[in-house]
Amino acid sequence: MTLKTLNLFLIILFIASCGRDKNEIEYIIDEDQLNYEEALDVNMIYSDSAIIRVNITGPKMLRHLDKDNPRQEFPEGVKVMFYSPNRRSQSVLTAKHATRYDKTNQIHIKDSVVWLSNDGKKLETEELIWEERKERVFTNSFVIISKPDEVVYGHGFEANQDFTEWTINAVEIELSADKIKANN
Repeated sequence: MTLKTLNLFLIILFIASCGRDKNEIEYIIDEDQLNYEEALDVNMIYSDSAIIRVNITGPKMLRHLDKDNPRQEFPEGVKVMFYSPNRRSQSVLTAKHATRYDKTNQIHIKDSVVWLSNDGKKLETEELIWEERKERVFTNSFVIISKPDEVVYGHGFEANQDFTEWTINAVEIELSADKIKANN
């Protein structure tokens, strides 16, 4: 039982023992407070056949207990580390907000999304959707992909979750001065 849950239980017990009427109790306890659990300094590890595949960390997670739409929300930011089968870090994704929907197994990541791969690629966008079962990541938003020798701009993006295969729509490319000289 979390500290918040224990405190809420004690408040309810205290109020109930004072003989207050139901309307006053409902005013004091907001119903929304009973619909989620809160965890601080979260570190979640996902593994496959005892091999760590993903590590998710964040300062705060809200677990919404809604029967129709259960979800986990990281309202204060999230960091996701992706690992290869040989346990090496492949890429890191950060954002200011993320929500994982239990029923669809999708994670909606938004606000200052940055995805860095170990081979020097960097994706920046405002929204990204990760489909866990399909191991696919996509967005219809504006994206910037930076590589050591070029920058690619576009609208719409799709990739595998380890960022080794990707496509981008409505592409614009900006080459570095060194690459332009090499092509001349």
